[in-house]
Amino acid sequence: MIINTIGYEGLDIDEFLSIIAENDIDTVVDVRELPLSRKPGFSKKALASVLNLSGREYIHMVDLGCPKHVRNRYREDGNWDQYIVGFMKYLKTQEAAIAELSNLVGSSNCVLLCYEADYNFCHRSIVANAVRQYCGVDIKHIKVDKTKTANLASPRLAFS
Repeated sequence: MIINTIGYEGLDIDEFLSIIAENDIDTVVDVRELPLSRKPGFSKKALASVLNLSGREYIHMVDLGCPKHVRNRYREDGNWDQYIVGFMKYLKTQEAAIAELSNLVGSSNCVLLCYEADYNFCHRSIVANAVRQYCGVDIKHIKVDKTKTANLASPRLAFS
């Protein structure tokens, strides 16, 4: 079993849909606490609609989003290590949500969605690690290299 992750930073909705199709994603699990976006197509209702039209499922797991107080502190001090400590403390209280996501990963090819392109600086990687610890899945971070695709119709993908 694999749990995928992706950040939509730098993508438009068509590029995003293409990438999840190329990766045979069945279910997009939105792990933003507040699934709002200034980018067209990435707010909860619009994203759910376009995914449903393409035969995919959208699930918002608010309990796996980063709490406002942790986000605000990071905005103030830029201390990533402190962010991790704060989010990990919160995530330890969300065992039921981790169990629910683990069950979903066992029955569907899922991708965890958040904004940040670099999974190294996004809470979705911490959530994915918690799922791996819970049920032993592998993690695949779907990355898009936009620098190589400036004049191409579809982005090239890199995986780690």
